[in-house]
Amino acid sequence: MSGPLRGIADRLAGVDALPTPARAVFSHYAAGGSLELRAIRLQRRVEAEVEAIIEDAYADVEAALADEFGRESVEFDYDTKLTLPVELTLAHVYRRASAATPPGVDPISGRRATDPISRLRRRRSAADADPADLVRETRRAREVAELVVVALLDGDMRDAINDEEYGDFAVDFAVEDRARVAEIAQEVLQAAVQEQFAAFDDAVRASYDDAVERSEAHQDRDPHFRELMADAVAAAEADAVADVTAADVDGENGNRDPETAREALRAEYKHAAFDEPPALFETAELDLPYLRTQYGRVGVIYHGMVEMFREAGIELSPEFERAVVLSIVGAQIWLDDVDDFAADVREGQLTPVTAEYLLAESDAAAADAVVSITESYLDAARDAADASDAPITGIAVEYIRHDGDPEKLPR
Repeated sequence: MSGPLRGIADRLAGVDALPTPARAVFSHYAAGGSLELRAIRLQRRVEAEVEAIIEDAYADVEAALADEFGRESVEFDYDTKLTLPVELTLAHVYRRASAATPPGVDPISGRRATDPISRLRRRRSAADADPADLVRETRRAREVAELVVVALLDGDMRDAINDEEYGDFAVDFAVEDRARVAEIAQEVLQAAVQEQFAAFDDAVRASYDDAVERSEAHQDRDPHFRELMADAVAAAEADAVADVTAADVDGENGNRDPETAREALRAEYKHAAFDEPPALFETAELDLPYLRTQYGRVGVIYHGMVEMFREAGIELSPEFERAVVLSIVGAQIWLDDVDDFAADVREGQLTPVTAEYLLAESDAAAADAVVSITESYLDAARDAADASDAPITGIAVEYIRHDGDPEKLPR
C-alpha cells in the first residue's frame, strides 16, 4: 500500500490550505521518506529546548538592560532564524540514541521510560549500546547545542551592529539609543559564550574560531561583489532591475563593458570555483550554481557548528552535515533572498536572486531560474538526509520548500 499512500500524501502536500508543517510531512513521505511520529515528537521537544536556551540567554540581557536604563524590569527580544540547524542536529542525536537504547529507557531524560508504548516496544538496538553512554551523549549534545545557539546569536548581533542595523533589537520601553541596547545585548552574550567555552576542549573553540574567520573573509569580499553588481546593472535586461544604476549599488565601478560585466558576474559569483573544494560535497554538488559564494556566506558557519559537535565527541556523518548545509543554503535563497528581493535591489545587495535578474533576459526567465536553483539545492539536501537516515532533516527540507513564496518574484 506504500504506493497509493505516497500518492495520497503527494496530493495532500499540494493543498495550500493545509498548514506548512503538515504539508512538509506529507511531502517528505511522498518523496520516499519514512513517516515516524516519534521523530516528529522529538523535533517538537528540541524546539522547546532551544527556545528555553534562548529565553535563558535573553534573561541575562534583560537584567543588564534594566540596570543600564534604571528600570525594574525589561522585556527583550531579538528575532533570529539561525537556530534551525542546531535543532536538526540535536534532534538527530536524540533520535539516534532513542533507536539504539533498549525498550523502557529514555536516553534523553536519563530516566526509565514510563509510558506503556516505550515499555512494550520491541525494537532492535545495537548489541553493544550502553544506555548510560547514550544518556551521556545526549547530555553532551545538549551542552554543545546551548553553546552553539548563544554563539550564533552573539555573531549575528555583532554583524547587525557592524552594519548599524538595530531594528531587530526589541525592548518593551521607548528608547532613543537603540544602538546602546544592541551593544549591551551583544556584550552579555559574548561573555556567556566565553564562559561556556571553558567547559570544552580547545578544539571546540578552534572549530568556532575557524568558522568565524572564514565567514569574515567572505564578508571582506563584499566590495568586490558590489563592483560586480555595479558593472552588471548597465547590461541588465529584466524589467525588475531596469531602473537600477551603478550609483544605487554603492560600489566602485570596474569599468567593464556590459557583456564582460555579465560574464564576470557568472564566473566570479554564480559559477565561482573553490580553490580547494570542501571534502563535504559530492562531485555533482560542486556544480550547483552559487555554491562557493553561498557556502562562504552561510555554509561555513554551519560546517563550524557540526565540527564543534564532533570535537565534543558527538559523531555526525558527512551526509548529515551535507544535508544541513545544503538545506540552509536553499533556505537562504528561497526564503530570505526571495523575501528581500525588492529591498536588495534598492540597496544594491548582490544575492543569487538579484544576480539572476541581472543575468536573465526577462523577469520570467529570472524567476524560473531562481525556482530551479532552489529546487536543485533542496533536492540534494533531501537526498543527503535520506542517506544519513535523518527523517527530521528531510521534513525540514520539505518545510523550506513549501514555506517559500515564489509569487513574490516579479514576472
